Amino acid sequence: MQDIIVVLDNIRSLHNVGAIFRTCDGAGVKKIYLCGMTGVPPRREITKTAIGAEETIDWEYRKSSVRLVRHLKKQGYKIVALEKNKKSKNFHETKYGSPLCLVVGHEINGIKEKILQDADLTVHIPMRGLKESLNVATAFGIAIYEITR
Repeated sequence: MQDIIVVLDNIRSLHNVGAIFRTCDGAGVKKIYLCGMTGVPPRREITKTAIGAEETIDWEYRKSSVRLVRHLKKQGYKIVALEKNKKSKNFHETKYGSPLCLVVGHEINGIKEKILQDADLTVHIPMRGLKESLNVATAFGIAIYEITR
C-alpha cells in the first residue's frame, strides 16, 4: 500500500470534510490533517457524509497548514497540490510515487500561496465545460484515485 496522507487547507464545508473522509477510507489513505478553519469530528454534518469513516481514518488537527506542509516535506513526503494555475500539470500525465502528501484547499480561495510555492508538484483536473473547477470533495475523489491507481 502506498504511503499517502492528505492535508485539508481551510475547507469550509463540513459536508465536504465528511465526503473526503469517506473517500480517504475507500482509497486507503494513511492519515488526514485538518488545518485552519477546517471543521473536525465529532460534527453531525461530517458524520452524515463520512458515514463512520471519521472513526476509521487517522486524523489530526493543525492550526497552520503552511508549517505542517513544510514539516512533512522535511520528513520526505512529496507535496502535491491539487490546484489549477499557470504551472500546474494535467493530473493524468504525472508520476506520483510515495510517500506523498496531497493538499486540497478552500472551496473559493484554493490553496494558500505559500503552500503552492513549497509544493513539489501542482496538478489540475482538465475541465471541458464552462466551469473552471469542481467541488473540492469531487475533485479530491477523482485525484486520489488517479494517484493510487
